[in-house]
Amino acid sequence: MVDTVNSLATRLHEVLVEHLTKGPAVAGTRGLHDVVARATALGPDGAWLAAAGHSGLAGLACAHGQTDQAIHHLDAAVAAGYNDCVALHIALVRPLHHDPRFQALYRRMRVTPADLDEFFWLHQEMQIMMRDAQQATVDNIGRLDTGVSLLPQAPMPTREPNTLGVLITRIDLAATQTALQQAALKAEFQRSSGNTSLSLIDDTWDYTRARHDARYADDLESRRQQAAAARAFVERPGVGTMLIPCPPLGSITYPG
Repeated sequence: MVDTVNSLATRLHEVLVEHLTKGPAVAGTRGLHDVVARATALGPDGAWLAAAGHSGLAGLACAHGQTDQAIHHLDAAVAAGYNDCVALHIALVRPLHHDPRFQALYRRMRVTPADLDEFFWLHQEMQIMMRDAQQATVDNIGRLDTGVSLLPQAPMPTREPNTLGVLITRIDLAATQTALQQAALKAEFQRSSGNTSLSLIDDTWDYTRARHDARYADDLESRRQQAAAARAFVERPGVGTMLIPCPPLGSITYPG
């Protein structure tokens, strides 16, 4: 099957979800290297996907304290169009800020104010999704009903980005959403099937409590759905779309 930008973007999403669900020690780096090679073969159209693969490999190198490898992949990512200056201010990457090689590649990046707004939103949404997933786990402890609650997510921005680097972070967010929803659904199906089994064999099953839990869970899910819809990205009127240097290194506070 011949690769296309869309098919390779789908493959990148799958690779990132695998890393998030299984952990990099299990998933390894082969998938990301494969994305880089296949994206490079697509030529200029696939450059941003190669950049995405390199940025993912840089993150793994940072996690393992492999500074030279991290710099190598980040340099390649920036050369291919990577410009998510917000991501380069996460705690994992901050130790590189004092490296002259990192400073040089950071200065090469350009971004528009409109894209910068979306970068902040995308990273904020990742943090919100992780907090929502943690809270949902707590809320579902002890539930006796057999319903299954989803993990609502905000809609992905649909604006045409000024730089293709935005597409990389959109895939990062989509992968985070998918991984968290898969984990939540797995836990929910296990809880639901366990309660179903108990309700069939245990005459002491508390049906009144189960009905109460179901109503409460439905109410929580409705509120989460409304909150997710309300978080949809809205572009600021008149925001700039001209390329400018990224904010100075160290001046960005990563969304918490």
